[in-house]
Amino acid sequence: MAALLALAGSCGQTSRAQLDQEAPPVRFALHSAAFADGERIPQHHTCEGEDLSPPLRWSGVPSGTRSFALVCEDPDAPGGLWVHWVLFDLPADSRELAAGLPKTGVLASGARQGLNDFGRLGYDGPCPPRGHGPHRYVFRLFALEAPAGLRGGATRKELLAAIEGHVLGEARLTGTYERK
Repeated sequence: MAALLALAGSCGQTSRAQLDQEAPPVRFALHSAAFADGERIPQHHTCEGEDLSPPLRWSGVPSGTRSFALVCEDPDAPGGLWVHWVLFDLPADSRELAAGLPKTGVLASGARQGLNDFGRLGYDGPCPPRGHGPHRYVFRLFALEAPAGLRGGATRKELLAAIEGHVLGEARLTGTYERK
């Protein structure tokens, strides 16, 4: 009788073993077909090559995302953080960026590009000083609850101020590059 009561009492409840077997939640993640996280960025995405923006794709987008923004930064630059790319107002249904985006203020999707620390629109790839050792290039993708609403040509500082309080999630991908 006790066994029957124990069985009846557990109906509709999830056991610890069942919980452990459920799939973990999908994590907001950023990837590139050109390089893996922590790996070397291929030369054609740098100043020593064609300087093409790398292909990027993302998954695990947070619920309620209405727009995306992206920055690429070199935290190892001799003078401090150096910005290589500012991109924002990517449509919410976007899940990838093709390689070699044009260096224009507004893309065909309606996304806008800002000024990097080279003083130019769009992507300018890794170009660390020769002999300075490997640098890290951190691609930060922000899922936003609203578009940034900035003009093309905005800076990283302007973008981060505009999205403050509107970030639903952040995904990162880090590549490295060294000029010898």
